[in-house]
Formats: sequence, structure tokens, C-alpha cells
Amino acid sequence: MRKIKNYFTGFEIGLWMSSVIVITFSYFFFDGKDILTFIASIIGATFLIFNAKGNPIGQFLTIIFSIMYGIISYRFAYYGEMITYLGMTMPMACFALISWLKYPYKNNKAQVKVNKLSKNEYAFMVVLTVVVTVAFYFVLKTFNTANLIFSTLSVTTSFIAVYLTFKRSSFFALAYACNDIVLIMLWILATLKDNSYFSVVICFFVFLVNDIYGFISWVKMEKNQRLCN
Repeated sequence: MRKIKNYFTGFEIGLWMSSVIVITFSYFFFDGKDILTFIASIIGATFLIFNAKGNPIGQFLTIIFSIMYGIISYRFAYYGEMITYLGMTMPMACFALISWLKYPYKNNKAQVKVNKLSKNEYAFMVVLTVVVTVAFYFVLKTFNTANLIFSTLSVTTSFIAVYLTFKRSSFFALAYACNDIVLIMLWILATLKDNSYFSVVICFFVFLVNDIYGFISWVKMEKNQRLCN
């Protein structure tokens, strides 16, 4: 327990505990039936706090979360979310896990070395994003995916996020924050048909707060690493 307190700041522990409390309350108040949603949400809040520290454990938990979220999305015919997380986020999390383990900061396996992308790398990312977005749009349209526009936009923001995560860029958390906003809209639309999904909306509000903190944390981490080099 002492090691955990020494590793995480008081704010980070408070953020994680607050996230768990909010997720638990929303689950029992609005849902209380789908235990998979509850477990996935708790894992989500946990991997976000590890990701904010640049810890590879976060990517391992992301893989588990992706599988669970893919199942949840399938139930509501959000095939875009299902395909995105099972076919893109999960595999990219595997690559990111390898990348984060391969590039620790000064042999500290609990912190990845932050990478600064060049203009050419950003340009390459944009081209890939356009290709992936267009391809997924037609795939999702073929499957009669619910709320097609938001589902496609989710693919776009998710791809940028996982690409930047793999590249160890501090902007990955900001991209995930954008993705959270899209997902909040998606699940609000789902809630209009089945209010049990409101707990998922709350879950992504929690994720949004955590991702914003994650971005702030990585910016500070990047500055500290440069000063120490």
C-alpha cells in the first residue's frame, strides 16, 4: 500500500477513487444488471490512471477493456465501436505495450520515454486517418451501423489516439479526450432508446476527465524528461 502511495500522487489516487465511486453509483442507480459494463468501466478508469503515468500496465489493461467494450457495443448494434475496439484499438494497444516496454525512460520500466513526432510523421498520420475513416465509413454503412456519422467520427478519433499512443506522443491523451466526447454523444443517443445505457454515458464522462488529466501529466512528464537529459 505504501508503494502505491509513493508511486501515485494524492491527486491521482483521489481521481481514481472518485472515478470508481461515480461509476459504481451510476451503475447501481441507472443499470444494476449488466455487470460487464460495470467491470469494463472500472478497468477503464484504472488503465487511464496508469496511462497518465506512462506505465505499460495501462496498455495491458486497455487490451482487456477493448474486448469487453467490443461485446457491449455489439449488443446495441454499434458495430463501428465493436470493429474499432476489437479490430483496431486492441491490436494497437498490443503494439503500444511492446513499444512502451521497448522504450522505457532511463531503464525505468514504470515510465515510457516520451517521443516528439516530426512534421512528416504527423502528415503521414493524417493520410492514414483519412484512408481509415473512408474505408470504415463504407464498412459500417454495409452493416447498417446505428448513428453512422458519430460511429465514423469515433473511428477517426480512435485511430488518431491509438496511433499517437503507439508513437508515445503526449497528444494521445488529448486525442482520446476528443474520442470521449464523440462516445458521450453516441451513448446518449443509445440511452434515449434504453436508459440502462446511461451508466455508459457517465463512464465516458469520467474517462474524459481522466484523459484531460492524462494529457496534462504527459506534458509535465515530457518537460521533466527533457530537463533531466
